[in-house]
Amino acid sequence: MSQLKAERFSETTHMVNPTPDPQRGPTRQGLARLRAAGVRGWRLLREKGPSQFQFWLIALAIGIAAGFAALFFRKGISALQELVYRSDDIAMIHSHAANLPWYWLVIVPILGGLVVGVILDRFTPDARVRSVADVIEGAALHDGRVEVRAGLASALASVITLGTGGSSGREGPVVHLAGVISTWVSDRINADGITGRDLLGCAVAAAVSASFNAPIAGALFALEVVLRHFALHAFAPIVIASAAGTVINRLEFGDVTEFTLPTASALEFYVELPAFLILGLVCGVVATVLMHSILFAEDWASHMRKRLNLPRWLRPPVAGACLGVLAVGFPHIIGVGYETTSAALTGQLLLHEAVVFAVLKVLAVAITIGGRMGGGVFSPSLMVGALTGLAFGLIATGLLPEFSGAVTLYALAGMGAVAAAVLGAPISTTLIVFELTGDWQTGLAVMVAVSMSTALGSKLVRRSFFLTQLERRGVRLAAGPHAYLLSMYRVSRVMRPMEDSRAPSEGRLWEMIEEGIYIDAQATLEVAMPIFERTGAPFVPVVRLSADKARPDLQGALYHVDALKAYNRALAAVSAEEHG
Repeated sequence: MSQLKAERFSETTHMVNPTPDPQRGPTRQGLARLRAAGVRGWRLLREKGPSQFQFWLIALAIGIAAGFAALFFRKGISALQELVYRSDDIAMIHSHAANLPWYWLVIVPILGGLVVGVILDRFTPDARVRSVADVIEGAALHDGRVEVRAGLASALASVITLGTGGSSGREGPVVHLAGVISTWVSDRINADGITGRDLLGCAVAAAVSASFNAPIAGALFALEVVLRHFALHAFAPIVIASAAGTVINRLEFGDVTEFTLPTASALEFYVELPAFLILGLVCGVVATVLMHSILFAEDWASHMRKRLNLPRWLRPPVAGACLGVLAVGFPHIIGVGYETTSAALTGQLLLHEAVVFAVLKVLAVAITIGGRMGGGVFSPSLMVGALTGLAFGLIATGLLPEFSGAVTLYALAGMGAVAAAVLGAPISTTLIVFELTGDWQTGLAVMVAVSMSTALGSKLVRRSFFLTQLERRGVRLAAGPHAYLLSMYRVSRVMRPMEDSRAPSEGRLWEMIEEGIYIDAQATLEVAMPIFERTGAPFVPVVRLSADKARPDLQGALYHVDALKAYNRALAAVSAEEHG
């Protein structure tokens, strides 16, 4: 038996380190050596992790892959819109849709919702589209990993939603799709938590920069929103990936901005600046209304589905029917909404049009996302913000025309202010607005409005729409690592088992169990710490509860000091990562 093992070992060794064969030509010998080097490198990569140079190469590859994913996602939406709405110019889809028969505007989102409902019901456990909130959760709690199967299904569902009249954005599903790519790579190289999170940040940065042709904002979005820190070790690879994503975008669309402003905006700084402070507060309220409308629609739709006992797959087509009826009178709600956003930024809308369109867009977004059709909130928030800013600017410049600059500047500032409050990302959103429009001369006005809206909006929700979504699912990330780290440790990992010599006596543990003082082994330290606070006991019995047993199984004891040590180690690791 030992001889057989020796022979197999010898064969394996020769496969990894082939000796020169005189009968082979130099080309075959070179290929064999190259293959052996690749096997050794791959083994080293999986066992010891990538070196810095290897990591940057991986970041570049992920950036290219995420850039192409964003490009294909965008192309897929355009192709489907062109097919179902029979439009040659997707940039003018709203104007074209206004000339279509009313029944076509109603039927298309219903059929799209039906397909989306089947996909999500079949390939996700909860029939819910994955988006930015799930990527943030993956970065914080799952070592930079996201759900692969549900993520792919969500991307396909969102393409269908946006291509058939859904009123949402494309950035959320693209960000999660990029996370799927980085998760696959992290699993292949057996990446640890820090490496996995950095690779996730690289993928997100590339996806955002490729979606909006905004490399600076893409990098900062990944750091500010997803990783939620600005550690130096993550900055260089994320910038590399973001640049790669931008190159993919520019190879296809050229070096052009998403929106074109008519002329450089003028700002009377000393007189007009207070108006932008007020605009920021107004946008903070509008952003809060948008977020709460979506959350209310989500709750109401879930309640009605359970009350009427409807199947999960029927929820999106019902939402599609509501959108179709709304689109008959107001086709501007269809899709991402860049045509209407551009009209607001160039001042082509009247006051009543801006107000009505903003209200209807909020309603349409709530129906789309609350109906679980898919898509994101960033593009809708840009549209609602531009309309809000335009309406505010028309009023402000009408009251004091002699002290006012261009009304389009208010639309630009409003666009950034609402989006920043929704995302909870004032830095990256400000830069995205600049890179989308190419207008860098109005920075002060935009920054003032963004700062005020973000300050107000963060008080009215849990810092951002994404963190509020997670909070509603019981994932408490808004307060920071000190609040959510306890939920990452199960009691079974920290407890002292009964066979441990340092464990308390079994008799004492059973006495405490009889008094009702115990904790389940599958619970987290987040559940355990309040028990220590309430009882003041140095340890708590750990049991395994079973439905078919009246008496729990005693597993061991959780000491307060052990729980605190685990918590301190986790805080130290997070601090080292954020300041590394």
